[in-house]
Amino acid sequence: MGLEIESRPSELPYIERVWRSRSSEVGRMTSVAASHWELVFWEHEGRVQAAVLGPEPEACVAPVPKDATFFGISFALGTSMPHVPISRLVGGMAELPDVTQHSVWLKGSAWHVPGYDNAEAFVRRMVREGIVDCDPIVPAVLGGAAPDVSERTLQRRFVAATGLTQGAVRQIHRAREAAVLLQQGTAAQDVVHRLGYFDQPHLARSLTRFIGRTATQLSAPDAAEPLSLLYKPSSPVPA
Repeated sequence: MGLEIESRPSELPYIERVWRSRSSEVGRMTSVAASHWELVFWEHEGRVQAAVLGPEPEACVAPVPKDATFFGISFALGTSMPHVPISRLVGGMAELPDVTQHSVWLKGSAWHVPGYDNAEAFVRRMVREGIVDCDPIVPAVLGGAAPDVSERTLQRRFVAATGLTQGAVRQIHRAREAAVLLQQGTAAQDVVHRLGYFDQPHLARSLTRFIGRTATQLSAPDAAEPLSLLYKPSSPVPA
């Protein structure tokens, strides 16, 4: 019942996470804020569709088709498709044309539709054919390095590659980590101290904006309006 979600990390540096889900007797969900863009496929009533979903700067309510299956690849920060500027996708999506159960068109070529177990092979081909690229400055900054460029250049390249500022990514990551801790039973006051919030009202505002839930609601999930994929990001939080 509701929205069943399964996910796994990936060893491929271009991928943040791979996930799949199935909906049943649920008409909508709360889509939590996300700093990563995704390639998503879904099947509903025999029809297969696909879209590129941009980063989500805030939580929002999203419709969910009943009795549908979904599969998605969440791409690592800094990874982008040069022919589709990520700035155009923030808070939005771009549907892919002519998708069938077996093929999808990408940049003028037909590709086999990937699945949960072969997402890495699909993305490796995207990289080889230049559909996906990565600005090395983003993972370098996330790893704590100080690239030899001006702060203005750094900010410009970070936004160009991710669609978001470093501050926005930091806030989203922290809110997601807070939500995971609260779901695991950690007390709100402990979350405040562990993640560096000023106080509990600061935490509450962050959760409302980026997760669409209060601390109390996270400790008692609502099956009628489930959350989208929620996990602790594996990439570091930008300073």
